[in-house]
Amino acid sequence: MTTSRTAAKPAKPVFVCDACGHQPPKWLGRCPECGEWGSVIESTVSGAVVSGRVVSSRIPSEPARPIATISAAPARAVPTGVSELDRVLGGGLVPGAVVLLAGEPGVGKSTLLLDVAQQWATGAGTPSLVVSGEESVSQVRLRAERLGALDERLFLASESDLGAVLGHLDAVRPGLLVLDSVQTISAPGTEGVPGGVTQVRAVTAALVAIAKERGVATVLVGHVTKDGQVAGPRVLEHLVDVVLHFEGDKHSSLRLVRGVKNRFGAADEVGCFEMHEGGISSLADPSGLFLTRYAEPVPGTCVTVAMEGRRALVTEVQALIGAEVNGSPRRTVSGLDSARLAMVLAVLERRTQRLKLHDREVFAATVGGIRVIEPAADLAVALAVASGGLNLAMAPHLVAIGEVGLTGEVRRVGAVGRRLAEAARLGFKFALVPPGCGASGSGGTPAGMRVEEVGDLRTALQWAATAAASVGDHQE
Repeated sequence: MTTSRTAAKPAKPVFVCDACGHQPPKWLGRCPECGEWGSVIESTVSGAVVSGRVVSSRIPSEPARPIATISAAPARAVPTGVSELDRVLGGGLVPGAVVLLAGEPGVGKSTLLLDVAQQWATGAGTPSLVVSGEESVSQVRLRAERLGALDERLFLASESDLGAVLGHLDAVRPGLLVLDSVQTISAPGTEGVPGGVTQVRAVTAALVAIAKERGVATVLVGHVTKDGQVAGPRVLEHLVDVVLHFEGDKHSSLRLVRGVKNRFGAADEVGCFEMHEGGISSLADPSGLFLTRYAEPVPGTCVTVAMEGRRALVTEVQALIGAEVNGSPRRTVSGLDSARLAMVLAVLERRTQRLKLHDREVFAATVGGIRVIEPAADLAVALAVASGGLNLAMAPHLVAIGEVGLTGEVRRVGAVGRRLAEAARLGFKFALVPPGCGASGSGGTPAGMRVEEVGDLRTALQWAATAAASVGDHQE
C-alpha cells in the first residue's frame, strides 16, 4: 500500500512596505506605491486579513516585558513653573506627552504658553522652542518683552511647514515644543489646505510620533468652532494625551483652563488665571474676585459656593426686580443658566404667597465674570430674587447651597463638605444646605459655622429672614 505524504511547505516570504502596506513581488529599495526609500521589509504570510490584504506579522522593535520590570521614571511630570497650569496637568508636563490647548481667539492662549516656555527655559534645564504659524518672530518678541520672557534658552521660530518644524527640533533639541497653532501647519505630500481635516490629522500624528520618540513635551494650540468645540477632526482629541480648554470673557480679567482629557491626572481640574497689562498670572485663591464687599447689607444679593472641577469658589449672585410691565417681561441673565432662572422664578411665585413675578422684569447675574450653571446655585438665586422682590437684605455672613425642585423642595448636591469648608475659610458664619448635608452628612460642620438643613424653599426663606433679623438686632 502506497501512502503519499505532503511535506509541510515553509512559509513563503513576502515583502511589505512598512509605510503604506503595499506588497511588491520582490524586495525593492523604493516602494513603487508610496515612493518611500528603504521601507520594504521581508515578512511571512502569517497574520490577519484586513480589507482583502494580509497584514503580516513582524518582529517588534521592542519585546513585551513584565510590567513590574518597566520603570515609570521617564513618565514623571516636570513642573512648568506656572502653578495653576501644573494643577490642571496633574503636576506638570510629562516628557513625550502631547497637550492640546484650545480656546477662542484673543482669550490669551499665546500669552499663557509664552510664559510657560519662559518658565521652562529658566527652570527645567532644557531649551524650549516656540513655533508660531500665525505671527512673525518680531511680533512674538514684542509680547515676550512685555512678559519679561527673554531667556537665552527660549527659542522662537515662525514656520508653516512641518518639515521646517522638524528641522528646528533637530537643531535646538528642546525639552518643550509649543506649536501655535496646529491648524496653520501643512504636511508635505498630504492633500488639502492647512487647517483642513486631512492636514490637521497628518500634522498631529507626525508630531505625536516625534514627541514619543524623542521625549519632547509638546503643546499644540488649537482653534475652536463657533460652538466652542475643538476645530478639526474628532480624532485629533484622541491622538493627544491631554485636552485643555482655555475659557474667559474678553470683558473680564478672569481666565479658566479646564481639563477635558488627561492621561496623567484628573480630567476635571480647573486652573484660574488673571489677565492684566503685564501678561497673565496664576490665581491660587480666586474667590475674592466673585464677591462684593458692602458697607451695609444690600437687598437682591446672596452668596453660594460653586464647584469648578474639584475647586470650590465662593460666588455672589445678584438679582434686580424691575417694575411691572404690560406683555412679556424680560428675563435677563449674565453668568447664569437662563432656563434654570425661569424655573426658579416659577417655583418662587407658586410656592410663596408674597412674591408676584409673572409681570415683573428680572435681571440676575454673577460677580467677577464667572459662569455658574450647576443646579447647586438654585437656592442662592431664589434667595437673591426674594431678597430683591421683598426688599429684605440677606445676612452678610450667609451662604446658600442647594438645588430647587419644581415642588419647592431643596435637593442634595455634591461636595457640600468642600463647599462649606471654603465658605468658612472666607469668614461665612451661617449656611443653608439641603437635608442630609449638615453636620452628619457632609463630614462635620466647619468650626465657627452654623449649618441649617432646609427641606423646602419656604423654610429656607424663613431661616434667611431670621439670620437677617439677628444681624439687625446686633447692629442696633
